[in-house]
Amino acid sequence: MDAVLHALADSGRRTVIEALRNGEVSAGELAALLPIARPGVSRHLRVLREAGLVEVRSDAQRRMYRLKTEPLVELDDWLDSYRGLWRTRLDALHTEVARESTEKGNLT
Repeated sequence: MDAVLHALADSGRRTVIEALRNGEVSAGELAALLPIARPGVSRHLRVLREAGLVEVRSDAQRRMYRLKTEPLVELDDWLDSYRGLWRTRLDALHTEVARESTEKGNLT
């Protein structure tokens, strides 16, 4: 999971992930989305491959990339254990804000 978090920490790699949400995209099309030179794009794609977030296949002269969702599901499962904690704390904050608002309303 550390490799996935590292890969997603970069905005350029997140742009690639977003582009792959709807299906396969060629390396050239992905490169056009990023304001960096091709070697930089290749490094981003390598990091994403090594993290297990994308897979690549050759189609004649083109390299086609596809999103692999399994690592994202694993990350979502890990985050889910924290959602209950966040929800509880946000509910408590909401209750406190409502209580303060009611008390201020009673003072006027």
